[in-house]
Amino acid sequence: MASHFIPENLPSRIQHFIDGHFVDSVSGATFDVLDPVSNTTYATAAAGQKEDVDLAVAAATKAFQTGPWPGLAPRARSRILNRIADAVEAQDARLAELETFDTGLPITQALGQAKRAAENFRFFADLIVAQADDTYKVPGVQVNYVNRKPIGVAGLITPWNTPFMLESWKLAPALASGCTVVLKPAEFTPLSASLWAEIFRDAGLPDGVFNLVNGLGEEAGDALVKHPGVPLISFTGETTTGQTIFRNAAANLKGLSMELGGKSPAIVFADADLDAAIDSTLFGVFSLNGERCTAGSRILVERSIYEEFLEKYAARARNIIVGDPHDPRTEVGALVHPEHYAKVMSYVEIGKTEGRLLAGGGRPPGLPEGNYVSPTVFADVKPEARIFQEEIFGPVVAITPFDTDAEALELANGVKYGLAAYLWTSNLTRAHTFAHAVEAGMVWLNSHNVRDLRTPFGGVKSSGLGHEGGYRSIDFYTDSQAVHITLGDVHTAKFGATSA
Repeated sequence: MASHFIPENLPSRIQHFIDGHFVDSVSGATFDVLDPVSNTTYATAAAGQKEDVDLAVAAATKAFQTGPWPGLAPRARSRILNRIADAVEAQDARLAELETFDTGLPITQALGQAKRAAENFRFFADLIVAQADDTYKVPGVQVNYVNRKPIGVAGLITPWNTPFMLESWKLAPALASGCTVVLKPAEFTPLSASLWAEIFRDAGLPDGVFNLVNGLGEEAGDALVKHPGVPLISFTGETTTGQTIFRNAAANLKGLSMELGGKSPAIVFADADLDAAIDSTLFGVFSLNGERCTAGSRILVERSIYEEFLEKYAARARNIIVGDPHDPRTEVGALVHPEHYAKVMSYVEIGKTEGRLLAGGGRPPGLPEGNYVSPTVFADVKPEARIFQEEIFGPVVAITPFDTDAEALELANGVKYGLAAYLWTSNLTRAHTFAHAVEAGMVWLNSHNVRDLRTPFGGVKSSGLGHEGGYRSIDFYTDSQAVHITLGDVHTAKFGATSA
């Protein structure tokens, strides 16, 4: 049986946070929260309904319309954001411990995510102060400038794979911009979201600026998307859910930013640094338990190095340490929830009919309980295969050979998704040409996903709508109002000045 570490002072009840107070659902409804190692209930969480979302939006609206937050000088908001970052950094080990318990992520990777959460707040604290807006002058005639204004109440709906970090990714720019927020975290992992309330309160964020409603997507999430008092929705999650949000947001013409599913290719050419490519493509699909939207879950390898790549890659995959998420040696932990585990295992079985199994293919030995999946490698996967086309979101990879650059590009673009792509080559011309032609919102050359927070993050096709990151996040949470100032006489046609 897997060891079962339980953090100290673990809450047995998880509540909403509305207008500065922890509260239960109006109806008293709750849902059970499981830990992924034992799949036993460790807490009950308040199950938000429409009436709870209404209260949260009312609090956020009041804070936006009558509270100090939207009107604070950027430097004043920046100081609070930096205090938030300080608080996250000061307790990053505790945050990682709770995140690992709640999600099954390996503790070393959860710690990295906690540090990134702090950096997200630090980054937008700097950006909001440094931000400059456009001014256009027509000498002696006119000065035109952009007045950037926070839009209002932002609805933030976040996923369960790296919840605390991804919550920070939305919270930081929304708050930096002067918006107030209602956060609806994923129901599988509500624990870390509840920690924001104390962090924000201690940092000096006014009541009502941050509100949290737990609950199911089809209840709390649906109510937030449809609420007429929420002009913005930022969502990260599955493509099918994103399509539903798109339809439901149309009635109120809401602003939408959606980062959705992915089936990202890693293309390895014969002139690549093979050892570096193997290191990176292993990390790219098996880190975070394979539960990452940008995972390079399709590896396309030039045929002349295909067999060598397979031999080395599979040997390494079979050697990956799967086990207790709290053990620092663990490289792949437990998947987040038994429902998701069942989904991933169903794809593993499908893969056995669609490719050549080189590693994994089931539950690891010695781990009879918990949501554990051995890192699984399929070779010779055809482009029409389901494991080539569909997002699995687990430690499963499909490897396919190619003969020419044109074939590699056709394979890379031959799915409905277009989030990320990874190119491995030493040919600079090929690298740029291929990067420009591949249908992906983001491309990394000779690297896995290493983020620069200044750059746009988002996908094309079924992988998303819009981009966040850097100034693009500020653009999403603000209105750019054009103000025109006349300096001299304006020629105006004098309608009606003469008689017929």
